[in-house]
Amino acid sequence: MQTNTKEKKRRRWGDRNDGRLVRSLPPMSKIEPFIMVTRNDACNSFTDEFEVSAAEKYIREKRAAGLTNFGMLHLLIAAYARVCALRPGVNRFISGQRTYSRSEVEVNFCVKKELAIDSPDSVLSVLISPDATADEVYRIMDAEIEKTKNEDTSFDATAAAFDRLPRLFKKFVFWFIRVLDYFGLLPRFLTRLSPFHGSMFITSMASLGLPPIYHHIYNFGNVPVFIAFGVTQKRLDPRRDGAFEEKRVMKYSVVMDERICDGYYFAAAFRTLNVLIRNPAMLDKRPEQVLSDID
Repeated sequence: MQTNTKEKKRRRWGDRNDGRLVRSLPPMSKIEPFIMVTRNDACNSFTDEFEVSAAEKYIREKRAAGLTNFGMLHLLIAAYARVCALRPGVNRFISGQRTYSRSEVEVNFCVKKELAIDSPDSVLSVLISPDATADEVYRIMDAEIEKTKNEDTSFDATAAAFDRLPRLFKKFVFWFIRVLDYFGLLPRFLTRLSPFHGSMFITSMASLGLPPIYHHIYNFGNVPVFIAFGVTQKRLDPRRDGAFEEKRVMKYSVVMDERICDGYYFAAAFRTLNVLIRNPAMLDKRPEQVLSDID
């Protein structure tokens, strides 16, 4: 049970450079990674929706206040970071058949340099403090996106370097990377630029005019959650008096690694996310406390 305010924990034997080993899990949780060895073995998925009238009003206010490009992606990432502050169990990951907890929120997402079919994708990874406000999240993301428009990301450059290797040597290199990652020996600069390592991956189908997809989570790396959200739609809901009320809703889908926490905990986390989207002004202030994960 998480009850204490988050504090910097001293690194101990068994910890990784991107996460702290969770030592007090019940026995069943400790053996699950040996039964369900890969993330694909352990992935669950669901679809839900947000009522976004308040969120859309909030986005318009942010843009009017000078955050020109503020959108649903920024809001969802800010809300997810806040969920990690209040429900830190969702910020765990499985690596080397062990469970680790992150102290910061690492979010990965794709951007296109131009809105054109033949424009290449770039993958960005941003590091966010769990107590960050929506404005802070926007500035972090906007700076990274602007940089990507003018130059290749570190991941793009690294991928290009790997691509120049002969095929068999390339296969050996990735096998060796997996071995290092299994034992927590992969250098931090590699896990920082890798889109396959992090707290979550998020993608917008709304910009393509599509509903959300169920995107697989990767066995490579350690990202435990993949969120996709789609276009906003109008819907008529019946009221108790027999009349109909128009609502604006946005569907989203989640694919997650069930080994990091139980279903009850996941449900509580995504209920919190729903509350934040319906009340986005909560993200303008820092939380009263940031909870630590269990030891």
